Amino acid sequence: MKVFKAIAWIALISFVVIQFFPTDRNESYTTPTTDFMLVNKVPTEIENQLKVSCYDCHSNNTVYPWYSKIQPAAWFLKDHIKEGKAELNFNEWSNYSDRRKKSKLRSIIKQIESGEMPMDSYTLIHKDAILSENDKKVVIDFITKLKDSIK
Repeated sequence: MKVFKAIAWIALISFVVIQFFPTDRNESYTTPTTDFMLVNKVPTEIENQLKVSCYDCHSNNTVYPWYSKIQPAAWFLKDHIKEGKAELNFNEWSNYSDRRKKSKLRSIIKQIESGEMPMDSYTLIHKDAILSENDKKVVIDFITKLKDSIK
């Protein structure tokens, strides 16, 4: 019993201590002129769906949930967002070459079709980010037309 109590105290103290190590936040209050939505004149319906389902991890402006200030969840979110932005950053869209844009658009289509994106770990808490079959079709149709328009 003493060992269990000691472990519980150490865990509690450790949890409190790690709260003093905050993370940088991925927040910007402006939309750059290089943003995917501006460059491609995305229809409102698709824009709203992409912002809800994709932009938290794939842009320079994350809308953080309540638990984002609690460690170790904040560290997990920071790493997840960093990886997401490294893969695709919608705010940097016009800085990509045409070849890279086509590749990213093919990847978006593939990941939506396979259900990889948005990730289950994200939609577990963000229910509004779940894409219905109709949402998937509308987004994929738009992305396909956009991909085909790039020379």
